[in-house]
Amino acid sequence: MDEQTSSSAASTNVDSSPALYRGAIDALKDLMNGDVSSGATELALKVVVPAGVALLLLIVTYFAAKLVARWMANFICKRVDQTLGKFTGKLTFYTIMTLVGLTILQTAEVNVTGFAAVIAAAGFAIGLAFQGTLSNFASGILLLVFRPFKVGDMINAAGVMGKVNEIDLFTTTLDTPDNRRLIVPNSSIAGATIENITYHKHRRVDVPVGIAYAASLDDTRSVLMACAESLGDKMVTGEGRGYQVLLTNLGASSVEWTVRVWANAADFFAVKERLTTEIKRQLDNHGLEIPFPQMQLHVKDNDHRADGASSLEKILPMPKLNSIEGEATRAPRVRPRPRGENV
Repeated sequence: MDEQTSSSAASTNVDSSPALYRGAIDALKDLMNGDVSSGATELALKVVVPAGVALLLLIVTYFAAKLVARWMANFICKRVDQTLGKFTGKLTFYTIMTLVGLTILQTAEVNVTGFAAVIAAAGFAIGLAFQGTLSNFASGILLLVFRPFKVGDMINAAGVMGKVNEIDLFTTTLDTPDNRRLIVPNSSIAGATIENITYHKHRRVDVPVGIAYAASLDDTRSVLMACAESLGDKMVTGEGRGYQVLLTNLGASSVEWTVRVWANAADFFAVKERLTTEIKRQLDNHGLEIPFPQMQLHVKDNDHRADGASSLEKILPMPKLNSIEGEATRAPRVRPRPRGENV
């Protein structure tokens, strides 16, 4: 009775197993019973061929998903934005591969519901272990949704500055001006201040200048205005643009000015260097001095003795050099005796 119950339970378990598993068991039974031709045929038809078809389908799906993802990415990059295009391409690829994989498992009569429960439990455990990674994932979603910057922007975030090369779900890739590749976690970027340097088309170039107090204010202003007007080909004009020459402060060693010129964001560093060079050249040509901090010490002493010595000599008497009295009272010099010489 027990043997019948166990055999029926075993047959029930086999019947509820996937088709590939049942085919492999039946083929192995035929081979063990000596029916080689039937076992080999059943193994080929029920195991090898379905597994090969599934593998071939996965390979074809992989290349097809790559093609579709690339097409979607290029379409959105041209019509909308590069950042959203790259993200959509990756999302399309993984979605297609997941759907096809689940379809293959269902075709092989694999219980997907059980897998879903296992994946959910494993996901909960992994989520507890990788809290930082999930934080990067959530930050990546926020960066892709709110889009404070896009691919190609020059940003200053998480203490680094660079050009955005790619925005992934977990990290953001930056290329620095000196051609270094930086991979920054998204949580570090989303949790700090983000400066999008190239967000606006125009930027203001500020060059501070310190002029000596002896220089004329009108002459200084005229020279600095001429320096700003020399950048007419690079200057952006219009309302709120153009240039300004401001007297900003009266410093400890100089009169402080600031020259402001509006330029295109792409020409910022070139305009700043050109303006600084022109200011230095014109100041030299017009004899306007750029002072440096210095200190002057004035000592005033009105208390003199009758012999003409100052009061400082009362406190610090000066030694007499080459004095005759000093020579007379000086003790004779003792020269060292060579070793071994008798007295």
